[in-house]
Amino acid sequence: VDKPDVLQDRELLTSVARTSLRTKLDQQLADQLTEIVTDAVLTIATPGRPVDLHMIEIMHMVHQSAADTRLIKGLVLDHGSRHPDMPSELENCFIMTCNVSLEYEKSEVNSGFFYNSADQREKMVEAERKFTDDKVKQIIELKRHVCTDENKASFVIINQKGIDPLSLDMLAKEGILALRRAKRRNMERLTLACGGMAINSTDDMDVNMLGWAGKVYEQTLGEDNYTFVEDVRHPQSCSILIKGPNEHTIAQIKDAVRDGIRAVNNTIEDGSVVPGGGAFELAAHRALYAFKDTISGRAKLGVQAFADALLIIPKVLAENSGLDVQDALLACLEEGAASGEAVGLDLFSGQPMLPLQEGIIDNYRVKRQFIHLATALASQLLLVDEVMRAGRQMGKSQQPDAGQDE
Repeated sequence: VDKPDVLQDRELLTSVARTSLRTKLDQQLADQLTEIVTDAVLTIATPGRPVDLHMIEIMHMVHQSAADTRLIKGLVLDHGSRHPDMPSELENCFIMTCNVSLEYEKSEVNSGFFYNSADQREKMVEAERKFTDDKVKQIIELKRHVCTDENKASFVIINQKGIDPLSLDMLAKEGILALRRAKRRNMERLTLACGGMAINSTDDMDVNMLGWAGKVYEQTLGEDNYTFVEDVRHPQSCSILIKGPNEHTIAQIKDAVRDGIRAVNNTIEDGSVVPGGGAFELAAHRALYAFKDTISGRAKLGVQAFADALLIIPKVLAENSGLDVQDALLACLEEGAASGEAVGLDLFSGQPMLPLQEGIIDNYRVKRQFIHLATALASQLLLVDEVMRAGRQMGKSQQPDAGQDE
């Protein structure tokens, strides 16, 4: 089924995500995650451009239950501030994304500084400190310029490089929340989520270089700190925060969410979908049997074998659902032949149904790929003349007879 304007069809993308998630999670949890997965892909999708799934950050917390998993149209950083006097919750925040060292760094070449007296040493230490303090003062001046009593705004610094304790103390006195040593992948996501640009120098800084977020706050779980950046204006990056009572549950949900994201993305790239519930395999079975009557010779047997092999999908669906395989399969085949439509199997009632009306939809490229692989692998196996068996044979002892002389 062709869907040229698939980005505008939210209901279709939701059905694809739900079908994918229900194969890996229980129905209630899958239905809850469906909206999260769909909204995450639509947040970063841009018409006419490929979707970069790396812009969806998947974070996890061993906390509460799986039902508390949520989508954050912003970012979640897996670290917090390093100063006790810094604010832990801010609103209406200007976000400064920078890659500027705010700590003393040694020179890149082998150099040395020599002094003859204590006064010279003190002057040298002051000069080293002044270089860093000047950069911090420039940031503080920018903060005072953009954060006024009228707009009640706050200021947040997220730096890819380090910030030493003295610089943190200066920033804390100004009510600035500063995070240091942020991961490189989060720096790109920050500019896409909050706006602004990455700042590599404190010279010539401007308010247009800053991003914006409605809320920034820290949350502590045990010994781990997390910083949430939420309520951004035009997000092009987002985060899915997965929660669960243990690592096993979280790993299961994370795999399901990743598969759901890829399923939605595949639908956008294909611009078409295929009815699920075994409907495609049943329709292909009927089409191949009709095609078999138009050919002659040994090829007819190959077409029949391929058509019968396709029925393994609806058979497995019926068996896994506790249904009678033969009754369910015959009912679907008869209904499809009578109506001429793509009829699938309802796993709850065991009766035929129309998957497109029920919202059970599969990816086009998945069906295309498995048909291609099936024919390619079967052809390769037919080219094998002889299978040789090497190694120890099962069921036969390799020990010499007890009466045999060594």
